[in-house]
Amino acid sequence: MREPLTSLQNPRAKRAVRLRDRRSRDREGCFIIEGFRELRRAVQSRLPLEEVFFCRQFFLGENEPRLVADAVENCAATAVETGEGVFRKISYRDRPDGLLAIAAKPNWSLERLEVAGNGPPMILVAQAIEKPGNLGTLLRTCDAAGVTGVMVVDSCTDIFNPNVVRASVGTLFTVPIIETTSEEAMRWLVERKIMTVATSPDAKIDYSAADLTGPLALVVGSEQYGLDEGWLSKTDTLVRIPMAGSADSLNVAVANAVVLFEAVRQRRISAHREGLDS
Repeated sequence: MREPLTSLQNPRAKRAVRLRDRRSRDREGCFIIEGFRELRRAVQSRLPLEEVFFCRQFFLGENEPRLVADAVENCAATAVETGEGVFRKISYRDRPDGLLAIAAKPNWSLERLEVAGNGPPMILVAQAIEKPGNLGTLLRTCDAAGVTGVMVVDSCTDIFNPNVVRASVGTLFTVPIIETTSEEAMRWLVERKIMTVATSPDAKIDYSAADLTGPLALVVGSEQYGLDEGWLSKTDTLVRIPMAGSADSLNVAVANAVVLFEAVRQRRISAHREGLDS
């Protein structure tokens, strides 16, 4: 059994630290996955992993050794045990839990989105989202709502940013997600006759009054500027979320959750009615 890695100057440790920076991630084509839940979802998704660093002193439970073994067996990872000092250096968290992996960036393209499954598709289009935390939260909500897939268009943040991985709680690996341009996304949606819906404070239709049971793409825009005019002018349906207070809008991740789960509610009711009629 190898001794734990304890040198702060070790090239492997230095590389893990470098991958916090986008330029290094782009140059090396790799990114980091830190945390038990995040790594577990990556392993369950059979994401190929290069290395898994682990430090027993930071483990919070009894399942971490099994997860490391699964990463080696199912994802072709090399397991690297470290001392506390090295793990604190490579971790970007205030309270590390002793698990951090390096993976090659997957090449996720439009072909990854499959809309021929059960029921009408439900897509999220996230245009020019600036904050990694918001993008990660959008993915987590999409996972919970059971979306068909996510299109990140005109991206302003790296989907492999460590804060995206963390805020998504690993659902980056469970929700089909692709990066593309607005033009390509619009063409793809039109070809498949998928209705686009966006929120606007000036819309006449309440979000709960719109029919969200058919093929649907919810389009959300940047935190600072909202959805750009190109999308607003071509969106099939604009809906509003009524505001009872002085605020005129919601955080993009919250607005997304409100509309997506309204679509889920409507679809469940529709499916129940169809079941009664059959």
